[in-house]
Amino acid sequence: MDVFKDRLTRLRARMADVGTDLVALGPTSHMVWLAGADPHGDERPVMLLISQTHAGFLMPALNANSVRQMTDLPFETWTDDAGPGEALAALLKACGPASTVAVDEAMRADFALLLLDAMDAPARDFSHTTLGHLRAMKDAAELDTLRACARLNDAAATAGFDALEVGMTERDVARVIHDHYKTNGAKPEFTIVGFGQNGAFPHHHTGDTALAEDTAVLIDTGCRFNGYPSDMTRCGWFGGTPDATFLEVSGVVEQAVQAAFDAVRPGAVAKDIDAAARGVIAAAGYGDYFVHRTGHGLGIDIHEPPYITATSDVMLHEGNVFSIEPGIYLPGRFGVRLEDIVTVTADGAEILSGLPRTIWTSRR
Repeated sequence: MDVFKDRLTRLRARMADVGTDLVALGPTSHMVWLAGADPHGDERPVMLLISQTHAGFLMPALNANSVRQMTDLPFETWTDDAGPGEALAALLKACGPASTVAVDEAMRADFALLLLDAMDAPARDFSHTTLGHLRAMKDAAELDTLRACARLNDAAATAGFDALEVGMTERDVARVIHDHYKTNGAKPEFTIVGFGQNGAFPHHHTGDTALAEDTAVLIDTGCRFNGYPSDMTRCGWFGGTPDATFLEVSGVVEQAVQAAFDAVRPGAVAKDIDAAARGVIAAAGYGDYFVHRTGHGLGIDIHEPPYITATSDVMLHEGNVFSIEPGIYLPGRFGVRLEDIVTVTADGAEILSGLPRTIWTSRR
């Protein structure tokens, strides 16, 4: 429990720094990070309110005994026949006066409105300036878990490429990867397998397309291990000599990845990382085919701040963890995306994966 006490202390310090009187969390990953509690989520209002003097839950009585095993923080419970109103009023009174509130951006809208209607017209913001800011800087234990998950993902992606055979479907390859996760104590988080022109869809839905000779293959996959996820993309060419344009595009994407890595350091701005990758691709004449941001943060959630976009002025700090994943997508032909998760260190970027980004080629 010491880690959660430390996080609560840090949150209160951050609230003081930014002038936030109250932080309100729903049953989301924010609550998991701060209190280690993961209540059953349905339409019954659940929230954790934090002020400088009090931290406590609004909790349906139905769930109280179960959640009590996860946290020592106090509860204001309510029953279905009474409703949450009186319990919420008691919790707000315990927290003290609040003229500013930061609301969990992932909280259900009806929960948030219930809270705001019970308060006296507070100035409001989302929790990205308080708890989100803290979550974005991973501690040593979180980084160790993310490294372990990344290395497990390396082996699973390798198993997927090595299993490729003529006639296999994209779903077959995903099944190989998922079996590797499960065998090694992890849960599949997601898997995109794109054969040929399907790789040109950045968020392709893995399907029943069968593998043929002389085909580009894109695998973007991640698992969840000890509560944290992984995320990585590698590309390959199955059968014969890779297409010359495929090799050219792969080389450009690798240069873009390297340029982005080189721009990472404490104090750098997120949009400058995006610009470094995007500039390489644009200079090679493929700018119109890089159709998404360069990266997203990764922690308990597979997508969380900081986001590495062309418009983000967020300054990077040591401990930030995010993807670098530029891509070039040629409609009707193929797509190439190379993705690694990095953490910001005093010296630049540490790559969590140990798997080279070398384009995989068939060993048959």
